[in-house]
Amino acid sequence: MGRPQAFDSPTAIRRARDVFWSQGFESTSLPDLEAATGLRRSSLYHAFESKRGLFDATVANYLDEVIAPLLAPLQQDQVSSGAVETYLLALRASVGSTSGRSGCLLLRAAASPIGQEADVGAIVAGYRRDLTTALARGVAARHPGIDAGAAAHLASIITALVVTAMTLAPVDREAAVAAIDTARGVNASGVDSA
Repeated sequence: MGRPQAFDSPTAIRRARDVFWSQGFESTSLPDLEAATGLRRSSLYHAFESKRGLFDATVANYLDEVIAPLLAPLQQDQVSSGAVETYLLALRASVGSTSGRSGCLLLRAAASPIGQEADVGAIVAGYRRDLTTALARGVAARHPGIDAGAAAHLASIITALVVTAMTLAPVDREAAVAAIDTARGVNASGVDSA
């Protein structure tokens, strides 16, 4: 019988998440993860089986602790007319930040070799689908009477601008903020010519 785990898994996962988020999966080494979590390699392997196992745990944590709270106001039974604007303002603050974790962990993974793995690709596609659906609900709340097709179209445009911003954030914060501001204009006007 093995020893009981003597560390706080959620804390270790959050710390590893920040490393994967700022460096990407392929550029993150086991010594990087050991330094960030304060755990030895043997403890990491015992708890997560591999670097990939720890990455999978960080992706699940990212979806639960970062993405879900951002999308929650857009997924309620009654969506506020300002929910998309609130969401976009939160992203604007994030992409303009110099915290070292700018952009999106999922999009960073999608653009790297690990993104070619079917399970990672499915998670990224599911996130994009959930984002677009949530944004369509927010657009409909912002523009009462808009038909579902037009709301979906505007949500697709806003999603594309969000993905652009989150992809640009690590290399060009100013362009990332501009993309979010364009998305805000599309949402405010209810037309795709903003």
